[in-house]
Amino acid sequence: MQTNPSIQKNNGELLLGILVFTLIISVMNATMFNVVLPTISKQFQLSPSQVSWIITSYMIVYAIGSVTYGKLTDRYSLKNLLTFGLLLFAIGSVVGLVAIQYWMVIVGRIVQAAGASVIPAIAMIVPVRYFSPERRGRALGTVAIGYAIGLAIGPIIAGVVSSTWNWRVLFVISLLSLLTLPIYRKYLDDEKRVVSKMDFIGGSLLAGTVAILLLALTNENIWLVLAGTISFVFFLLRIRYASAPFINPAIFRNKPFSYGLIITFVMVGISFAIPFITPQLLSSVHHLSPVFIGMVMLPSALMAAFLGRRGGKLADEKGNPILVYTAAALLIIGFICLSSVVGMSPVFIAIFLIFGVLGQSFMQIAMSNTVSRTLSKEHIGVGMGLFSMITFISSAASTAAIGKVLDSGTSTVRLNPIPQNSTTFVYSNIFLALAVLVAVMAALYYVQFGRVANMAKDEKMDSESVA
Repeated sequence: MQTNPSIQKNNGELLLGILVFTLIISVMNATMFNVVLPTISKQFQLSPSQVSWIITSYMIVYAIGSVTYGKLTDRYSLKNLLTFGLLLFAIGSVVGLVAIQYWMVIVGRIVQAAGASVIPAIAMIVPVRYFSPERRGRALGTVAIGYAIGLAIGPIIAGVVSSTWNWRVLFVISLLSLLTLPIYRKYLDDEKRVVSKMDFIGGSLLAGTVAILLLALTNENIWLVLAGTISFVFFLLRIRYASAPFINPAIFRNKPFSYGLIITFVMVGISFAIPFITPQLLSSVHHLSPVFIGMVMLPSALMAAFLGRRGGKLADEKGNPILVYTAAALLIIGFICLSSVVGMSPVFIAIFLIFGVLGQSFMQIAMSNTVSRTLSKEHIGVGMGLFSMITFISSAASTAAIGKVLDSGTSTVRLNPIPQNSTTFVYSNIFLALAVLVAVMAALYYVQFGRVANMAKDEKMDSESVA
Protein backbone atom coordinates (compact mmCIF):
# COMPACT_ATOMS: atom_id res chain seq x y z
CA MET A 1 0.00 0.00 0.00
CA GLN A 2 1.49 3.34 -1.09
CA THR A 3 1.24 6.45 1.08
CA ASN A 4 -0.02 9.67 -0.53
CA PRO A 5 2.99 12.03 -0.98
CA SER A 6 1.07 15.09 0.24
CA ILE A 7 0.00 13.23 3.37
CA GLN A 8 3.58 12.09 3.88
CA LYS A 9 4.78 15.71 3.62
CA ASN A 10 2.24 17.05 6.13
CA ASN A 11 2.80 14.20 8.53
CA GLY A 12 6.55 14.62 8.15
CA GLU A 13 6.46 18.23 9.37
CA LEU A 14 4.30 17.28 12.34
CA LEU A 15 6.38 14.23 13.19
CA LEU A 16 9.56 16.29 13.12
CA GLY A 17 8.22 18.46 15.91
CA ILE A 18 7.29 15.42 18.01
CA LEU A 19 10.65 13.84 17.24
CA VAL A 20 12.42 16.89 18.62
CA PHE A 21 10.67 16.48 21.98
CA THR A 22 11.33 12.72 22.07
CA LEU A 23 14.98 13.22 21.18
CA ILE A 24 15.33 15.80 23.94
CA ILE A 25 14.23 13.18 26.46
CA SER A 26 16.41 10.52 24.84
CA VAL A 27 19.55 12.67 24.74
CA MET A 28 18.96 13.92 28.26
CA ASN A 29 18.77 10.30 29.39
CA ALA A 30 22.35 9.80 28.21
CA THR A 31 23.93 13.17 29.00
CA MET A 32 22.39 13.57 32.46
CA PHE A 33 24.34 10.59 33.70
CA ASN A 34 27.60 12.02 32.32
CA VAL A 35 27.29 14.82 34.85
CA VAL A 36 26.63 12.56 37.84
CA LEU A 37 29.29 9.93 37.00
CA PRO A 38 31.71 11.38 39.58
CA THR A 39 28.96 11.21 42.24
CA ILE A 40 28.06 7.61 41.35
CA SER A 41 31.74 6.70 41.27
CA LYS A 42 32.22 7.94 44.84
CA GLN A 43 29.06 6.30 46.13
CA PHE A 44 29.94 2.84 44.77
CA GLN A 45 33.74 3.32 45.02
CA LEU A 46 34.34 2.82 41.30
CA SER A 47 37.21 3.80 38.99
CA PRO A 48 36.55 6.05 35.93
CA SER A 49 36.59 3.05 33.59
CA GLN A 50 34.20 1.08 35.83
CA VAL A 51 31.68 3.88 36.25
CA SER A 52 31.88 4.58 32.50
CA TRP A 53 29.83 1.39 32.00
CA ILE A 54 26.74 3.36 32.97
CA ILE A 55 27.28 5.07 29.62
CA THR A 56 29.03 2.24 27.75
CA SER A 57 26.45 -0.47 28.52
CA TYR A 58 23.70 1.92 27.43
CA MET A 59 25.51 2.68 24.18
CA ILE A 60 26.22 -0.97 23.34
CA VAL A 61 22.56 -1.95 23.57
CA TYR A 62 21.52 1.35 21.96
CA ALA A 63 23.81 0.57 19.02
CA ILE A 64 22.54 -2.96 18.44
CA GLY A 65 18.95 -1.89 19.05
CA SER A 66 19.09 0.94 16.52
CA VAL A 67 20.09 -1.35 13.64
CA THR A 68 17.60 -3.99 14.83
CA TYR A 69 14.73 -1.52 14.82
CA GLY A 70 15.95 -0.17 11.48
CA LYS A 71 15.76 -3.67 10.04
CA LEU A 72 12.36 -4.30 11.63
CA THR A 73 10.91 -1.25 9.84
CA ASP A 74 10.87 -3.48 6.76
CA ARG A 75 8.67 -5.95 8.65
CA TYR A 76 6.50 -3.95 11.09
CA SER A 77 4.82 -0.56 11.02
CA LEU A 78 6.68 2.39 12.51
CA LYS A 79 3.93 3.08 15.06
CA ASN A 80 3.98 -0.45 16.47
CA LEU A 81 7.78 -0.48 16.75
CA LEU A 82 7.77 2.87 18.50
CA THR A 83 5.03 1.78 20.89
CA PHE A 84 7.02 -1.30 21.91
CA GLY A 85 10.25 0.70 22.27
CA LEU A 86 8.83 3.50 24.39
CA LEU A 87 7.08 1.07 26.75
CA LEU A 88 10.34 -0.85 27.22
CA PHE A 89 12.14 2.45 27.79
CA ALA A 90 9.70 3.20 30.60
CA ILE A 91 10.19 -0.22 32.21
CA GLY A 92 13.96 0.29 32.28
CA SER A 93 13.46 3.70 33.87
CA VAL A 94 11.45 2.17 36.69
CA VAL A 95 14.15 -0.47 37.28
CA GLY A 96 16.81 2.23 37.50
CA LEU A 97 14.68 4.35 39.81
CA VAL A 98 14.39 1.60 42.44
CA ALA A 99 18.02 0.42 42.07
CA ILE A 100 20.00 0.17 45.31
CA GLN A 101 23.12 -1.55 43.94
CA TYR A 102 25.40 -0.73 41.03
CA TRP A 103 24.49 -3.85 39.03
CA MET A 104 20.83 -2.87 39.27
CA VAL A 105 21.65 0.53 37.81
CA ILE A 106 23.36 -1.19 34.87
CA VAL A 107 20.36 -3.49 34.34
CA GLY A 108 18.04 -0.47 34.30
CA ARG A 109 20.24 1.29 31.78
CA ILE A 110 20.37 -1.79 29.54
CA VAL A 111 16.58 -2.19 29.53
CA GLN A 112 16.21 1.55 28.92
CA ALA A 113 18.54 1.32 25.94
CA ALA A 114 16.72 -1.72 24.52
CA GLY A 115 13.61 0.45 24.26
CA ALA A 116 15.07 3.89 23.65
CA SER A 117 17.10 2.68 20.64
CA VAL A 118 13.90 2.82 18.61
CA ILE A 119 14.12 6.63 18.80
CA PRO A 120 17.30 7.19 16.74
CA ALA A 121 16.10 4.58 14.22
CA ILE A 122 12.84 6.48 13.69
CA ALA A 123 14.67 9.83 13.80
CA MET A 124 16.85 8.74 10.86
CA ILE A 125 14.04 7.13 8.86
CA VAL A 126 11.42 9.90 9.11
CA PRO A 127 13.58 12.58 7.39
CA VAL A 128 14.58 10.08 4.70
CA ARG A 129 11.09 8.63 4.16
CA TYR A 130 9.03 11.82 4.47
CA PHE A 131 11.36 14.40 2.87
CA SER A 132 12.95 14.71 -0.56
CA PRO A 133 16.79 14.79 -0.81
CA GLU A 134 16.62 18.55 -1.48
CA ARG A 135 14.79 19.16 1.83
CA ARG A 136 16.46 16.44 3.86
CA GLY A 137 19.27 18.61 5.21
CA ARG A 138 16.81 20.99 6.88
CA ALA A 139 14.87 18.03 8.26
CA LEU A 140 18.03 16.51 9.71
CA GLY A 141 18.96 19.93 11.05
CA THR A 142 15.63 20.03 12.87
CA VAL A 143 16.33 16.59 14.31
CA ALA A 144 19.71 17.90 15.45
CA ILE A 145 17.91 20.58 17.44
CA GLY A 146 16.46 17.82 19.61
CA TYR A 147 19.95 16.49 20.25
CA ALA A 148 21.29 19.96 21.02
CA ILE A 149 18.50 20.97 23.38
CA GLY A 150 18.88 17.68 25.21
CA LEU A 151 22.59 18.42 25.57
CA ALA A 152 21.76 21.92 26.79
CA ILE A 153 19.28 21.20 29.54
CA GLY A 154 20.42 17.68 30.49
CA PRO A 155 23.44 18.75 32.56
CA ILE A 156 21.52 21.51 34.34
CA ILE A 157 18.62 19.23 35.24
CA ALA A 158 21.04 16.51 36.35
CA GLY A 159 22.87 18.95 38.59
CA VAL A 160 19.70 20.31 40.18
CA VAL A 161 18.09 16.89 40.67
CA SER A 162 21.21 15.22 42.08
CA SER A 163 21.87 18.15 44.44
CA THR A 164 18.26 18.53 45.58
CA TRP A 165 17.17 14.89 45.70
CA ASN A 166 19.14 11.91 44.42
CA TRP A 167 20.69 11.00 41.09
CA ARG A 168 18.28 8.02 40.82
CA VAL A 169 15.43 10.50 40.30
CA LEU A 170 16.93 11.15 36.85
CA PHE A 171 15.24 7.94 35.74
CA VAL A 172 11.83 9.58 36.33
CA ILE A 173 12.49 12.15 33.58
CA SER A 174 12.69 9.39 30.97
CA LEU A 175 9.07 8.46 31.68
CA LEU A 176 8.02 11.74 30.01
CA SER A 177 8.62 10.05 26.64
CA LEU A 178 5.31 8.21 27.13
CA LEU A 179 3.50 11.53 26.56
CA THR A 180 4.42 11.37 22.87
CA LEU A 181 3.03 7.89 22.31
CA PRO A 182 -0.60 8.88 21.49
CA ILE A 183 0.62 11.35 18.85
CA TYR A 184 2.93 8.81 17.25
CA ARG A 185 0.10 6.27 17.23
CA LYS A 186 -2.06 8.73 15.33
CA TYR A 187 0.33 10.15 12.73
CA LEU A 188 3.02 7.55 12.03
CA ASP A 189 2.25 5.41 9.00
CA ASP A 190 0.58 2.06 9.56
CA GLU A 191 1.69 0.59 6.26
CA LYS A 192 1.85 -3.20 6.32
CA ARG A 193 5.30 -4.57 5.62
CA VAL A 194 6.45 -7.75 3.98
CA VAL A 195 6.70 -10.47 6.62
CA SER A 196 10.22 -11.91 6.52
CA LYS A 197 12.38 -14.05 8.74
CA MET A 198 14.39 -12.39 11.49
CA ASP A 199 17.96 -13.63 11.88
CA PHE A 200 18.18 -13.71 15.68
CA ILE A 201 21.39 -15.77 15.54
CA GLY A 202 23.11 -13.15 13.42
CA GLY A 203 21.84 -10.35 15.65
CA SER A 204 23.05 -12.17 18.76
CA LEU A 205 26.49 -12.73 17.23
CA LEU A 206 26.76 -9.03 16.36
CA ALA A 207 25.66 -7.96 19.85
CA GLY A 208 28.10 -10.41 21.42
CA THR A 209 30.97 -9.18 19.27
CA VAL A 210 30.41 -5.53 20.21
CA ALA A 211 29.96 -6.26 23.93
CA ILE A 212 32.99 -8.59 24.18
CA LEU A 213 35.34 -6.25 22.32
CA LEU A 214 34.32 -3.29 24.46
CA LEU A 215 34.82 -5.39 27.59
CA ALA A 216 38.26 -6.31 26.25
CA LEU A 217 39.06 -2.62 25.82
CA THR A 218 37.92 -1.76 29.34
CA ASN A 219 39.62 -4.71 31.05
CA GLU A 220 42.69 -4.90 28.77
CA ASN A 221 42.12 -8.64 28.40
CA ILE A 222 43.71 -10.40 25.42
CA TRP A 223 41.42 -13.43 25.84
CA LEU A 224 38.37 -11.22 25.45
CA VAL A 225 39.93 -9.77 22.29
CA LEU A 226 40.30 -13.32 20.95
CA ALA A 227 36.72 -14.21 21.94
CA GLY A 228 35.37 -11.06 20.28
CA THR A 229 37.33 -11.78 17.11
CA ILE A 230 35.98 -15.32 16.95
CA SER A 231 32.43 -14.04 17.48
CA PHE A 232 32.93 -11.54 14.65
CA VAL A 233 34.18 -14.27 12.30
CA PHE A 234 31.08 -16.36 13.06
CA PHE A 235 28.93 -13.29 12.43
CA LEU A 236 30.54 -12.76 9.01
CA LEU A 237 29.98 -16.41 8.13
CA ARG A 238 26.39 -16.18 9.31
CA ILE A 239 25.47 -13.17 7.16
CA ARG A 240 27.27 -14.69 4.19
CA TYR A 241 25.47 -18.02 4.18
CA ALA A 242 22.15 -17.40 5.97
CA SER A 243 19.09 -17.29 3.68
CA ALA A 244 17.83 -14.11 5.36
CA PRO A 245 20.86 -12.59 7.16
CA PHE A 246 20.58 -10.03 9.95
CA ILE A 247 22.52 -7.65 7.72
CA ASN A 248 22.62 -8.31 3.98
CA PRO A 249 26.32 -8.16 3.03
CA ALA A 250 25.31 -6.75 -0.37
CA ILE A 251 24.83 -3.34 1.25
CA PHE A 252 28.57 -3.13 1.95
CA ARG A 253 29.33 -3.44 -1.77
CA ASN A 254 28.07 0.14 -1.90
CA LYS A 255 31.53 1.67 -1.40
CA PRO A 256 30.41 5.28 -0.67
CA PHE A 257 28.11 3.91 2.04
CA SER A 258 30.89 1.77 3.57
CA TYR A 259 33.39 4.64 3.52
CA GLY A 260 30.75 6.90 5.03
CA LEU A 261 30.26 4.49 7.94
CA ILE A 262 34.01 4.32 8.60
CA ILE A 263 34.38 8.09 8.66
CA THR A 264 31.26 8.39 10.81
CA PHE A 265 32.63 5.89 13.32
CA VAL A 266 35.79 7.91 13.93
CA MET A 267 34.20 11.36 13.76
CA VAL A 268 31.41 10.50 16.18
CA GLY A 269 33.86 8.87 18.59
CA ILE A 270 35.94 12.04 18.53
CA SER A 271 32.91 14.27 19.05
CA PHE A 272 31.44 12.16 21.86
CA ALA A 273 34.62 12.66 23.87
CA ILE A 274 33.39 16.19 24.65
CA PRO A 275 30.32 15.39 26.81
CA PHE A 276 32.15 12.53 28.56
CA ILE A 277 35.52 14.08 29.38
CA THR A 278 34.28 17.58 30.30
CA PRO A 279 32.39 16.59 33.51
CA GLN A 280 35.39 14.46 34.55
CA LEU A 281 37.71 17.44 34.03
CA LEU A 282 35.47 19.90 35.86
CA SER A 283 34.98 17.52 38.78
CA SER A 284 38.53 16.19 39.29
CA VAL A 285 40.54 19.31 38.42
CA HIS A 286 38.18 22.16 39.28
CA HIS A 287 36.17 20.33 41.98
CA LEU A 288 32.83 21.62 40.72
CA SER A 289 29.49 20.19 41.85
CA PRO A 290 27.08 18.69 39.29
CA VAL A 291 25.06 21.92 39.25
CA PHE A 292 28.05 24.07 38.29
CA ILE A 293 29.26 21.45 35.80
CA GLY A 294 25.88 21.77 34.08
CA MET A 295 26.16 25.56 34.07
CA VAL A 296 29.58 25.39 32.40
CA MET A 297 28.24 23.06 29.70
CA LEU A 298 24.98 24.98 29.13
CA PRO A 299 26.12 27.85 26.82
CA SER A 300 27.69 25.52 24.25
CA ALA A 301 24.62 23.30 24.06
CA LEU A 302 22.29 26.31 23.74
CA MET A 303 24.39 27.64 20.88
CA ALA A 304 24.22 24.27 19.13
CA ALA A 305 20.44 24.23 19.56
CA PHE A 306 20.14 27.76 18.17
CA LEU A 307 22.31 27.08 15.10
CA GLY A 308 21.37 23.44 14.46
CA ARG A 309 18.88 24.18 11.69
CA ARG A 310 21.36 26.60 10.13
CA GLY A 311 23.73 23.67 9.72
CA GLY A 312 21.10 21.67 7.85
CA LYS A 313 20.34 24.64 5.64
CA LEU A 314 24.05 25.03 4.85
CA ALA A 315 24.20 21.37 3.79
CA ASP A 316 21.19 21.81 1.47
CA GLU A 317 22.48 25.01 -0.12
CA LYS A 318 26.25 24.49 -0.22
CA GLY A 319 26.55 20.71 0.01
CA ASN A 320 27.52 18.25 2.73
CA PRO A 321 31.30 18.65 2.22
CA ILE A 322 31.13 22.34 3.17
CA LEU A 323 29.31 21.47 6.38
CA VAL A 324 31.83 18.72 7.18
CA TYR A 325 34.77 21.11 6.74
CA THR A 326 33.01 23.76 8.84
CA ALA A 327 32.33 21.20 11.58
CA ALA A 328 35.93 19.93 11.44
CA ALA A 329 37.29 23.47 11.75
CA LEU A 330 35.08 24.16 14.77
CA LEU A 331 36.14 20.90 16.43
CA ILE A 332 39.84 21.53 15.83
CA ILE A 333 39.64 25.07 17.21
CA GLY A 334 37.65 23.86 20.21
CA PHE A 335 39.98 20.97 21.03
CA ILE A 336 43.17 23.00 20.70
CA CYS A 337 41.78 25.79 22.87
CA LEU A 338 40.44 23.35 25.47
CA SER A 339 43.83 21.64 25.53
CA SER A 340 45.37 25.00 26.40
CA VAL A 341 42.92 26.12 29.13
CA VAL A 342 42.20 22.87 31.03
CA GLY A 343 43.78 24.25 34.19
CA MET A 344 42.39 27.77 33.89
CA SER A 345 39.05 29.22 34.97
CA PRO A 346 35.96 27.18 34.02
CA VAL A 347 34.77 30.32 32.22
CA PHE A 348 37.37 29.70 29.51
CA ILE A 349 36.29 26.07 29.27
CA ALA A 350 32.66 27.17 28.82
CA ILE A 351 33.66 29.54 26.02
CA PHE A 352 35.71 27.06 24.02
CA LEU A 353 33.20 24.27 24.53
CA ILE A 354 30.95 26.27 22.20
CA PHE A 355 33.26 25.53 19.26
CA GLY A 356 33.45 21.83 20.06
CA VAL A 357 29.76 21.20 20.73
CA LEU A 358 28.67 23.22 17.68
CA GLY A 359 31.15 21.25 15.58
CA GLN A 360 29.77 18.03 17.04
CA SER A 361 26.22 19.01 16.07
CA PHE A 362 27.18 20.03 12.53
CA MET A 363 29.20 16.84 12.03
CA GLN A 364 26.23 14.67 13.02
CA ILE A 365 23.99 16.46 10.49
CA ALA A 366 26.59 16.30 7.72
CA MET A 367 27.46 12.63 8.12
CA SER A 368 23.82 11.46 8.42
CA ASN A 369 22.94 13.44 5.29
CA THR A 370 26.01 12.13 3.46
CA VAL A 371 25.29 8.50 4.29
CA SER A 372 21.55 8.74 3.54
CA ARG A 373 22.27 9.94 0.01
CA THR A 374 24.38 6.87 -0.75
CA LEU A 375 21.45 4.48 -0.11
CA SER A 376 18.81 3.16 -2.47
CA LYS A 377 15.17 3.13 -1.36
CA GLU A 378 15.16 -0.58 -0.47
CA HIS A 379 18.23 -0.17 1.76
CA ILE A 380 17.08 2.94 3.65
CA GLY A 381 15.77 1.12 6.73
CA VAL A 382 18.71 -1.17 7.43
CA GLY A 383 21.24 1.36 6.08
CA MET A 384 20.24 4.16 8.43
CA GLY A 385 19.89 1.59 11.20
CA LEU A 386 23.52 0.64 10.59
CA PHE A 387 24.41 4.33 10.65
CA SER A 388 22.78 4.71 14.07
CA MET A 389 24.47 1.52 15.28
CA ILE A 390 27.89 2.77 14.18
CA THR A 391 27.42 6.11 15.95
CA PHE A 392 26.58 4.48 19.26
CA ILE A 393 29.24 1.78 19.03
CA SER A 394 31.70 4.58 18.38
CA SER A 395 30.38 6.51 21.38
CA ALA A 396 30.70 3.46 23.62
CA ALA A 397 34.23 2.71 22.38
CA SER A 398 35.25 6.34 22.86
CA THR A 399 33.89 6.38 26.41
CA ALA A 400 35.62 3.11 27.33
CA ALA A 401 38.95 4.17 25.79
CA ILE A 402 39.00 7.61 27.42
CA GLY A 403 37.95 6.06 30.73
CA LYS A 404 41.02 3.81 30.60
CA VAL A 405 43.29 6.80 29.82
CA LEU A 406 41.82 8.74 32.75
CA ASP A 407 42.42 5.74 35.03
CA SER A 408 46.12 6.50 34.70
CA GLY A 409 45.58 9.70 36.68
CA THR A 410 48.31 12.30 36.21
CA SER A 411 50.73 12.28 33.28
CA THR A 412 54.35 13.37 33.02
CA VAL A 413 54.05 13.83 29.24
CA ARG A 414 53.00 17.29 28.09
CA LEU A 415 52.11 17.61 24.38
CA ASN A 416 50.81 21.16 24.78
CA PRO A 417 53.38 23.51 26.42
CA ILE A 418 50.75 25.87 27.87
CA PRO A 419 49.26 23.85 30.81
CA GLN A 420 51.54 24.10 33.86
CA ASN A 421 49.83 21.67 36.28
CA SER A 422 50.73 17.99 35.94
CA THR A 423 47.20 16.97 36.98
CA THR A 424 45.85 18.59 33.80
CA PHE A 425 48.37 17.11 31.35
CA VAL A 426 46.29 13.99 30.69
CA TYR A 427 43.22 16.06 29.74
CA SER A 428 45.30 18.46 27.66
CA ASN A 429 46.93 15.58 25.78
CA ILE A 430 43.57 13.95 25.01
CA PHE A 431 42.12 17.16 23.57
CA LEU A 432 45.21 17.76 21.43
CA ALA A 433 45.20 14.19 20.09
CA LEU A 434 41.52 14.55 19.19
CA ALA A 435 42.26 17.73 17.21
CA VAL A 436 44.81 15.83 15.11
CA LEU A 437 42.36 12.98 14.49
CA VAL A 438 39.69 15.42 13.28
CA ALA A 439 42.11 16.87 10.74
CA VAL A 440 43.01 13.40 9.44
CA MET A 441 39.37 12.32 9.07
CA ALA A 442 38.40 15.59 7.35
CA ALA A 443 41.12 14.88 4.78
CA LEU A 444 39.76 11.34 4.27
CA TYR A 445 36.26 12.74 3.80
CA TYR A 446 37.59 15.07 1.10
CA VAL A 447 39.25 12.17 -0.71
CA GLN A 448 36.08 10.06 -0.72
CA PHE A 449 33.29 12.65 -1.01
CA GLY A 450 34.72 16.16 -1.48
CA ARG A 451 36.45 15.54 -4.80
CA VAL A 452 33.36 13.84 -6.22
CA ALA A 453 31.19 16.76 -5.16
CA ASN A 454 33.60 19.26 -6.72
CA MET A 455 33.70 17.31 -9.99
CA ALA A 456 29.91 17.16 -10.13
CA LYS A 457 29.73 20.89 -9.44
CA ASP A 458 32.23 21.65 -12.20
CA GLU A 459 30.34 19.46 -14.68
CA LYS A 460 27.07 21.24 -13.80
CA MET A 461 28.70 24.65 -14.32
CA ASP A 462 30.15 23.54 -17.67
CA SER A 463 26.79 22.26 -18.90
CA GLU A 464 25.08 25.49 -17.82
CA SER A 465 27.70 27.60 -19.61
CA VAL A 466 27.28 25.56 -22.80
CA ALA A 467 23.52 25.94 -22.62
